[in-house]
Amino acid sequence: MKKFALAAALAVLGTSAFADPVEGIWQTKKDDNGKFGHVEIKPCGPAFCGTLIKAFGSDGKETESDNIGRQIVWDMVAYAGGLYDDGQIYSPDRDKTYNGDMTLSGDSLAVRGCVLGICRDGGTWTRVK
Repeated sequence: MKKFALAAALAVLGTSAFADPVEGIWQTKKDDNGKFGHVEIKPCGPAFCGTLIKAFGSDGKETESDNIGRQIVWDMVAYAGGLYDDGQIYSPDRDKTYNGDMTLSGDSLAVRGCVLGICRDGGTWTRVK
């Protein structure tokens, strides 16, 4: 019984000890209207997804948004060197979905979206938590 309890405790501790570095809450770059958001990135199946959890107006104050709870990033697969690729990114300010990739460097996440070979720099997101 003691061995079972120890194994269960190690399993619980082990999952948090091996969290992917991209997991967490990220502040997006300001959009064309000066608005930004907080996106929580976490595993979704074999990839990573990000959901908008807070929205902020151009004045920096938290505001209501129809996009809160919406998946902004999905199906991002982790590769070596901090690259996350093969996923999709939704841009609320343009109401468009792009083929996306992200590159993690410390507490910075460079985000980019492309459609038909034309790419849009999504800017650099910064880690909130």
